[in-house]
Amino acid sequence: MLTPIEKILFSLLVVISLVAALNTWGQMAHIIERGQGKLYTDHLLRRLWEGFLALFTQGSILRRRKLTSIFHFGVAWGFIFYGLVNAIEVAEAMISGFEFLPDSILGDLYRLAADLFSVAVLAGIFYFLIRRFAFKDKALTFRDNIKLDEKAKDGIATDSLIVIVFIGLHIGFRVIATSALVAGAGGDPWQPFANWIAQIFLSGASPDLLNALWHAGWWIAIGLVVLFIPYFPYTKHLHLITGPLNYMTSPERTYIGQLETLDFEDESIEQFGANNIFDLDKTRLMDTFACIMCNRCQDACPAYFTGKELSPAALEVNKRYYVKEMMVGQIDKDAPPIPLMEFAISESAVWACTACGACIEACPVDNTPMLDIMDIRRDRVLMESDFPQELKGAFVGMERMGNPWQSTDSRMAWAEPLEFKVPTVEENPDFEYLLWVGCAGAFNPDSQEVTRALATILHESGINFAVLGEAETCTGDSARRAGNEYLYYEMALGNIETLNAAGVDKKRIVTSCPHCFTTIGKEYGELGGHYDIFHHTQLIADLVGKGKLQLNSKILEKTTFHDPCYLGRMNGVIEAPRQALTQTGAALVEMPRHGKKSFCCGAGGAQYWKEEEDGAQAVSLARFEEAAATGAETLAVGCPFCNTMMGDANREKGEPMQVKDVAQIVLEAMK
Repeated sequence: MLTPIEKILFSLLVVISLVAALNTWGQMAHIIERGQGKLYTDHLLRRLWEGFLALFTQGSILRRRKLTSIFHFGVAWGFIFYGLVNAIEVAEAMISGFEFLPDSILGDLYRLAADLFSVAVLAGIFYFLIRRFAFKDKALTFRDNIKLDEKAKDGIATDSLIVIVFIGLHIGFRVIATSALVAGAGGDPWQPFANWIAQIFLSGASPDLLNALWHAGWWIAIGLVVLFIPYFPYTKHLHLITGPLNYMTSPERTYIGQLETLDFEDESIEQFGANNIFDLDKTRLMDTFACIMCNRCQDACPAYFTGKELSPAALEVNKRYYVKEMMVGQIDKDAPPIPLMEFAISESAVWACTACGACIEACPVDNTPMLDIMDIRRDRVLMESDFPQELKGAFVGMERMGNPWQSTDSRMAWAEPLEFKVPTVEENPDFEYLLWVGCAGAFNPDSQEVTRALATILHESGINFAVLGEAETCTGDSARRAGNEYLYYEMALGNIETLNAAGVDKKRIVTSCPHCFTTIGKEYGELGGHYDIFHHTQLIADLVGKGKLQLNSKILEKTTFHDPCYLGRMNGVIEAPRQALTQTGAALVEMPRHGKKSFCCGAGGAQYWKEEEDGAQAVSLARFEEAAATGAETLAVGCPFCNTMMGDANREKGEPMQVKDVAQIVLEAMK
């Protein structure tokens, strides 16, 4: 129990802290409010539940760095539980006669939980202290070629130390205060850690000493929390609160890398894409405060892994330090904001992104640095006309010829070697499936083989299908990921009109390209195009499962499957290609990075149409080496771009493997 004077002093301290917190937390809220769009609060109960789950599951951090994640769980859950502990201990100290659940099993369990969480938190912060400052874990650092705020280079470690010391002192002195109470009470078996300290260090201590220890421990433990409240928005420890808020207020996405569709009909919009930090959506300004600076996104990034200048973690860190300087008055809030490319990211890094979504999938607080980069690209292309010149050919090809290959060949040339006729929708208006060939399937020789294999499978299975033929044009995926949103918009509207005119909105679509699969199935909906679309591996697996496709299961080769980013990670189609392969008799072996954690082939984000940025290695070679290391004879793919990139890497390495699409392997098993 506090003395009357102590109660007055504590009340005054709380008031001062809350007034200061109104300022610092208000600054954070003001910065987020300056962003575009809105924070989403529809379906509030479901969003609250998602935030609750994110808080207690810690954003599924166990997917990576399992040992570190276990210690983080201990610290996080302990700190959350200590919110209750601190509230109860303040109440017991301030309210005469109040004792929380005295002489009850619930009270005993509460004290046990508080005691065990004390141990978990202290063990956790000791682990993090040693990891960062003694072992200097490289996962927490950045390469020299990464653009990083000068203050962040030392500031991140300093911030971590401040948080570690704060938590350590708070928990440590709370344990001291509790141990003094336990010693005064003659022991408490429900608080084994505090009981052990009391017996070892406080045995025989006078009541006056124990009382002094309790007062000192209580004031330091609780006082630190009260003083820390206004400081919270300046530290990365804020992620404990803003991480769950990020999950709660983000827009609903049909897949993790979904881009916002721009409204080109709204003449009041003067800025397309993001030039400065306040051109970003509010949800991505929330990202800035939610970032834990753990670098998990950096670990997952194929561009960073292969030595490029891109680090999605550094992008978020640079954003954070910029707004932090604004909050503390080092940057004039009323001055025009600095362009993102002057402080947040380099030009090379902007164009090194493969738009694979790995950074988003890896983030435990739902940050989306890839979307920031896509918005920066939009600004560079639509507002500044400043982009790699190699992309110009692809843009011109899509705009004038309907394909980025700039090919004037017939879109039906791929079908000429077949022994059966592939009908168009005009010739077969009663089709069940529309085969969306895609630009690669129509014009790339390697991909044409895959298209023929898929068409043969459909034909032999008795599937009634047709193609659009010359009416088909590029979906606009490459244009969109390259920042040319307007070109995508025009191509999407044209395709939607064509598809609806052919009655495809009432039929089904199958395609061998995960990018077409995603764009038509997940992105055209915002523009009014709603279609039932399948990736060819899904349809093949379904045909085999229903007995409509008979395979001889004699392909006994050791095979590894490379999950395309836009199939596995973006759309969760992971089992279907594997089911199709195992039905051929292939002996599947997995690469370390597979499924939603798959490593990019290097072609996404319009990289296919330009030179790769300087780095230590090509992304495609890094992935191929991982595939070859499995000892598999065959590298199976399910994407025309992956097919080309892995095929080129295979040839560069002396062709140690066969690179084949799933459809080609299945067709061989049909013969």
